[in-house]
Amino acid sequence: MKKKLFFVFNPHAGKAAIRSKLLDVVDVFVKGGFEVQVHPTQERKDAVRQVKDACAWADLIVCCGGDGTMDEAVEGFMEAEKKVPIGYIPAGSTNDFASSLQISRDMTIAAQQIVDGEVRHVDIGTFNDDYFVYVAAFGAFTEVSYATDQQLKNSMGYLAYVLQGAKEIFDLKSYKMKFTSDVDVYEGEFIYGMVTNSKSVGGMKNVTGKNVELNDGYFEVTLIHTPKNALELAEIVGCLMSQEDTSNLIDTFKTQKLTVESEEEVSWTLDGEFGGSVKDVVIENRKQALPLILAPTKEKDIPLLG
Repeated sequence: MKKKLFFVFNPHAGKAAIRSKLLDVVDVFVKGGFEVQVHPTQERKDAVRQVKDACAWADLIVCCGGDGTMDEAVEGFMEAEKKVPIGYIPAGSTNDFASSLQISRDMTIAAQQIVDGEVRHVDIGTFNDDYFVYVAAFGAFTEVSYATDQQLKNSMGYLAYVLQGAKEIFDLKSYKMKFTSDVDVYEGEFIYGMVTNSKSVGGMKNVTGKNVELNDGYFEVTLIHTPKNALELAEIVGCLMSQEDTSNLIDTFKTQKLTVESEEEVSWTLDGEFGGSVKDVVIENRKQALPLILAPTKEKDIPLLG
C-alpha cells in the first residue's frame, strides 16, 4: 500500500507562489510513492487542528508556508498522540527556520528533498503552554512581523520588516525584567530579548551567536539593556551589526531553561506571530522532540543526528 501524506499549505504566504507550484509539488510526492491529501489553511490556527487530526492516519505530514505556518504545524504535532515525521516547504517572506536547515527555497526541489530525505531530530521550545520552533522574542521590533501589512510583506519581503522596524526605533519601550537561566540571573531594564534555536532571525544570519546547533538541547539567548542615550544606542547597533558581543549593554548566553519575570505584561512573538502578553514565562528546550525530513547532507555545520 502507498504511504499516506498530508499536505497542508498557507495559500497566502509570501507572494502566494504555492498557487502556481501546487501541481508540481503534489506530482513530486505522488511519483515518490505517496497518496496525497491536500488542505489549504482557512484561518489562523487551522494548521494546528488539521495536523493534529492527520497525525492519527498519515505516514508523513508536509507543511508549506512561512515560519508561522510551520509553528502551527509543530503545535498540532505536539498535541497529537501519534508522532509523525514532518517535512517543510518554505514559502514565507524570510523563512529563518528553513534557512538554518538549508532547505531549498525552490518549492519543487524542497519537495524532492523531502521524498529523498531522512528523519533528523531538532529541538523545539515550550513557552508556558505554547510551543515555538526557532524564536521567542519581546520588545523592540518584535511587533514588526505581525503588525506589517501582509500585502507589504508579499510585495517587499524582508525590506518591509526593515522599514517597519525603522519607525519603531524612535519609540523604544523599556521593560523591567528578571531572567533566571540554568546558571545565572540577569536583572534590569531591557528593550529587547530573544530566545532562539536558529542560525538566522529576521533574515539576518549569525545574529544568534556562534557554534549554534539545532539539536543540542540549548537555546541561544540575547538580551539588550535599555540605552540611556544615543551613544549607547549606537554602541548596541554596532555590536549587533559586527556580531561581536563587546558591550555591557548586551547579555548573551546559552541555557536549557529560562524563567522570565516582569513587572508588567510584556508582548511576545513566537516564530514571527503574536504569542500573547504575559508577566511570567517559563521557556524550556525540548531536546530533539521534532522529527524532520531533511535532505542528506555532508555539511559539518548541521550535525542533526538525533
